[in-house]
Amino acid sequence: MIILPIIKENIAKNCHPIGLQKTVQRQIDFIETAQTINGPKKVLVIGASSGYGLASRIALSFGGGADTIGISFEKGPSEKGVGTAGWYNNIHFKQAAERKGLIAKNFIGDAFSDSMREQVIDFVRAEFGGKIDMIVYSLAAGVRTAPDGVKYCSTLGVKGDEFSGQSFNLETQSLCTQTLSPVSDQQLQDTVKVMGGEDWKLWIDTLTQADVLAEGFKTVAYSYIGPESTYPLYKDGSLGAAKEHLHATADQLNTQLTKINGEAYVAVCKALVTKASAYIPVFPLYITLLYQVMKEKRLHETCIEQMHRLMFTRLYPALGPVVTDASRLIRIDDWELRSDVQTAVEAYRKQITAENFKEIGDFAGYLEEFNALNGFGFDNFDYQAKVSLEELLQMEC
Repeated sequence: MIILPIIKENIAKNCHPIGLQKTVQRQIDFIETAQTINGPKKVLVIGASSGYGLASRIALSFGGGADTIGISFEKGPSEKGVGTAGWYNNIHFKQAAERKGLIAKNFIGDAFSDSMREQVIDFVRAEFGGKIDMIVYSLAAGVRTAPDGVKYCSTLGVKGDEFSGQSFNLETQSLCTQTLSPVSDQQLQDTVKVMGGEDWKLWIDTLTQADVLAEGFKTVAYSYIGPESTYPLYKDGSLGAAKEHLHATADQLNTQLTKINGEAYVAVCKALVTKASAYIPVFPLYITLLYQVMKEKRLHETCIEQMHRLMFTRLYPALGPVVTDASRLIRIDDWELRSDVQTAVEAYRKQITAENFKEIGDFAGYLEEFNALNGFGFDNFDYQAKVSLEELLQMEC
């Protein structure tokens, strides 16, 4: 079969399994030419198949020689389709890591479940040296079934009045207006249940009780705050409430981990094109404007560049402790939030029209990164070549 990209509004409906090898390899190539990370050697990445989770795994393995365990909820190939991009990201990462002599174990399933925690503990004890010295928590999910069996659904929404803003439809490549509706108190609480820090703490609690966390263990989860212009749709909305809970959980875990000289942090990242960010209404247009400005100022970073800077300069610096702000947050959104950057972004925003939005912002860069998330858009790659479902079925995750 020939696989070409299918986009519905702002969501990719398919992926190219072979093209995704290039997506993973491009990140590996960057890390292998970057400065070596003097970091952990036994790492668990919860939410490992795309975005910041995958970039963290690549950075620590190929930049620091870490053995890794990755957990993700993905679908493999079947008669119904080729499966999800994350499935193949896992495969391509595993193959590349094993060629380097590194352990790269993939668990496919529900990271929120107690059974997954038990599987990981069993593997750590039997085949991973008995201890983990770092956990990256990078889950992006819309639904969570808690250990008590209650199912919670997250809602993208705002507090108070509805919020409308300009964005674009990637399918039609046209400017549009998108609206976020107010969330109820129950929806807010449920979103915190799914995307807050409760499950992160469950992982740390369970692995602590199982005595598989090493002395000096560190854990990090990822967040976003953004400039004031995005506050209504993110920081002050349902997503922001979940992130506030995540930040509070980090402080709680940091105190809890003192028994093993451990530490827990939240890293606040910059806005990037990821599988998760593409779902957020209004956000894509801001990203194109930010990309345009940061590229002009030579400040732009992709996921892998952000994660290398996080690990190399903040979490595992050559000298001194972990670098945080007064709220104990690791700020690698510092370049995004520079006043000159945000002033330029707002100046561009005022110029946007339906006719010029693709030129004012870096629409081409957004589309390139969006396509690459799904294995498309690479030069010197034959997208007219047929892909065999039988061969895909033989690829081991």
